[in-house]
Amino acid sequence: MTAAVATDGKGARAALLANANFRWLLGGSLVSILGDQFTLVALPWLVLQLSGDTLALGLVLAIMSVPRAIFILVGGAVVDRHSPTRVLVVVKLAQCVLLLALALTLHFGVLQMWMVDGFALGLGLATAFSYPAGSAMLPRCLPPPLLRPANSLLMSLSQLVALLGPVLAGAVIVFFRQAGLALSFGLDGLSFAISAATVLQVSLTPLPQAAARSASIRRDIGEAARAFWADVPLRTVCLYFAAIAFFVGGPISVALPVLAKVQLPGGAAALGWLLTANGLGVLAGMLLSGLRPGWRWGSLGRTMLAIDALAGLTFLPFGHITATWQGMAMLAPLGLLLGFVRVAVFSWMQKRVPPAMLGRTMSLFLFIIMGLAPLASAAAGAALRVLSLGMLFQLSGAMLLAIVAAGALLTRLRDVSDA
Repeated sequence: MTAAVATDGKGARAALLANANFRWLLGGSLVSILGDQFTLVALPWLVLQLSGDTLALGLVLAIMSVPRAIFILVGGAVVDRHSPTRVLVVVKLAQCVLLLALALTLHFGVLQMWMVDGFALGLGLATAFSYPAGSAMLPRCLPPPLLRPANSLLMSLSQLVALLGPVLAGAVIVFFRQAGLALSFGLDGLSFAISAATVLQVSLTPLPQAAARSASIRRDIGEAARAFWADVPLRTVCLYFAAIAFFVGGPISVALPVLAKVQLPGGAAALGWLLTANGLGVLAGMLLSGLRPGWRWGSLGRTMLAIDALAGLTFLPFGHITATWQGMAMLAPLGLLLGFVRVAVFSWMQKRVPPAMLGRTMSLFLFIIMGLAPLASAAAGAALRVLSLGMLFQLSGAMLLAIVAAGALLTRLRDVSDA
């Protein structure tokens, strides 16, 4: 089967499932993501049981996220200097040990809050290395024409697991009660061990030794930063997404729970339905992006701008909805469009960046987004003290439309192409 045929519809899926590298990656990723859902549900529950303090919960989450954002650039450099496979296996085994230790200390009743903080720090540092390693593996084990359908299938199935996993994790905790927390952490640890074994089965295209190493980690990061800045289309796309993350992503993440609490019947249940509708839309969009990779409006850049303009128009009246179904009707199609473009942009970046710099470049992109997320959320929380909920949604929609206009008129974003 030729690459040209393999990238279209059923041919792409057949080619991917016939590829041993992809099967190992897919299986390991799904097992690991399913395991992560148990920790995502169990960890907040554990902290609240041990401390009964929401501040302690916020501290644990910050201990996980801040080191990840800080050290992810180092993680990308380490991945490029050594091997995505080697780094990912070591990191997954470290996460396995941490989670099994957490499960055992909880099971034997010796776990204390300072120990939970330590486990959270270790897990956060590990993800700073696993994220760039995982991003760098796929382009080195598949032919370029199969990257987009591969990302589509990986992301969509991961999205499906992320939607269903918390339900299973919650059922385990409820059914086994106190033992369910320890069991949840143990299952996640086991999932990392299985995932590490699958990663070892993946064969990567070798890189020249000189291309993968330089004098120091700091120089590696500087080299990637200079290459990133010199690549005008790549720089434009990343800065465009950074602006959206700060001016739109942060406010929406804060305002949506507030909206469900103060305006929608059902409160937390309404928020769950809104997030589910958006998540299912994203899932459908990711699948569609792989099945119809040629669908776009002129170019990839124009498609991004058009979708974000629709999103901006959607957010303008969103703060005035009074029924859950109204929010679901708006968020589901929006999620579909965003899922479609997310796969397209991620695949474009993987193809554009030289393999020897892929770990550093992807970590740089993630560093920008992760670094802005807490700042954006804090700014949105402060804004809600002086603005009404409807005004915050309107401001977010207006800012998104302004970012789209600036991208279309002041940059060459509209000409970015993945053809």
